[in-house]
Amino acid sequence: MSKVTPALPHAILAYRVHEAASYINWIYFFHAWGFQPRFAAIADIHGCDSCRALWLASFPEEERAKAAEAMQLFKEANRMLDQLDEIMTVQCIFRLCRANAEGDNLIIENTVFPLLRQQTPHPDGSPFLCLSDFVRPLASGIPDTVGLFASSVSANAETCYPNDPYKHLLVQTLSDRLAEAATEKMHEYVRKEAWGYAPDESLSIPDLLIEKYQGIRPAVGYPSLPDQSVNFLLDALLDMKRIGITLTENGAMHPHASVCGMMLAHPASRYFAVGKIGEDQLQDYARRRGMSVDVMRKFLAANLPG
Repeated sequence: MSKVTPALPHAILAYRVHEAASYINWIYFFHAWGFQPRFAAIADIHGCDSCRALWLASFPEEERAKAAEAMQLFKEANRMLDQLDEIMTVQCIFRLCRANAEGDNLIIENTVFPLLRQQTPHPDGSPFLCLSDFVRPLASGIPDTVGLFASSVSANAETCYPNDPYKHLLVQTLSDRLAEAATEKMHEYVRKEAWGYAPDESLSIPDLLIEKYQGIRPAVGYPSLPDQSVNFLLDALLDMKRIGITLTENGAMHPHASVCGMMLAHPASRYFAVGKIGEDQLQDYARRRGMSVDVMRKFLAANLPG
């Protein structure tokens, strides 16, 4: 009798806003509102009047008005999170897949997933990286595992406060952070339980937010996975509409407050920027993606010279 290979975990996780909110990286929230990272430290300050006063006093006099503005924004953001908890959910879908690397491609459940490799020389002479470097080669004959994920807030967030531009923008920026925060919470669960390669991990949320865990979670559109068109490949493997995500003809996700990508577990895996690529790789990548060079050029405009 032939041996049946057991299926790997594939699940949807739903979080209330207050469950995901503790995983928010406030630095990026404040950045969206034009504040430098040091002002995001208000999120780490105890909410009592004396602690807030001491925090304000820690700034040079010329920056205290800006710090007070950040303090007020944080207060209003938390008030809004309480309101959103009644009307909004955040959902994640993940799938652990059998996968191997073949050159600069990943073969994920028989789907070819092309990737890009760095081409700009490093000052220290270090090697040119590709995400496929962190997955076991197909030639080994041993299957590896790659995780895929998507996360999104419920679409009704986009219609909140249509006649109040400030509150509407507040909901938008919080929704972006909540989609990322839910992904952080989901990834913690995957590492410790669903995939289980780090069952004894015990990290504080601040440690999670500076990525002290084993493995990486590159998202589409970020420097190591810059091609938005691979959203179509992820959608074919994940069926993102199960959590309300649809793709435009250019591969953009709707709702806007959505994120998707992959999870790699290799202990040596790390984030990097693909950076600028040459015409040679553009043509090779277009061939591997099954698209014309001209179409691929549009998706990779930021990675091309000039």
